Amino acid sequence: MTQRNDGLGGLADRAWCRLRLDRLAGGRQGGYVIRQDMLEHPDTVRSFRWIRWLLVAETIVGLAAIVVAVLLTRAGETVPWAVWFRATVVLLITLTLYVFAWRAQLGYYWAYQRVRLFSRIFPIVTLIVAAIPGLYPFWMVIEQIVFSLLMIGIGDVLTTDHMRATFPKPARR
Repeated sequence: MTQRNDGLGGLADRAWCRLRLDRLAGGRQGGYVIRQDMLEHPDTVRSFRWIRWLLVAETIVGLAAIVVAVLLTRAGETVPWAVWFRATVVLLITLTLYVFAWRAQLGYYWAYQRVRLFSRIFPIVTLIVAAIPGLYPFWMVIEQIVFSLLMIGIGDVLTTDHMRATFPKPARR
């Protein structure tokens, strides 16, 4: 597969490959990459553009939660530990998803599978936790619902017929 080796993205990709992180993260499927023509297909490019925008929206939601918590704390309100933990975890999850989406956009099957899996699991976990009475203030429950909707959006993009055909499961070795 021909990869872009220019700029910061190329430098990051070369470092990632040199450290063999695809093998570490993807296991025996770490080196499996989809066909270049499918990677460059307009629907694939459009899908990854949507995923990037949804991840940007998740980042904004995560940062907004931290800003609200800071403002409430400065106003003298007690912000529960669970809010700080949740806000931090959302940002870390989103950063992880950026990495997986980046590797998937380069054609790595393992990364596509990780983003797809997380986009199915995280909304369920998030909504279950949000439903625990008294754990989070109302504004944080709303934040979790928005986070879940964005994750469901990513999952919808990744499970279109085109994307499933673009990332076929590799043959067993």
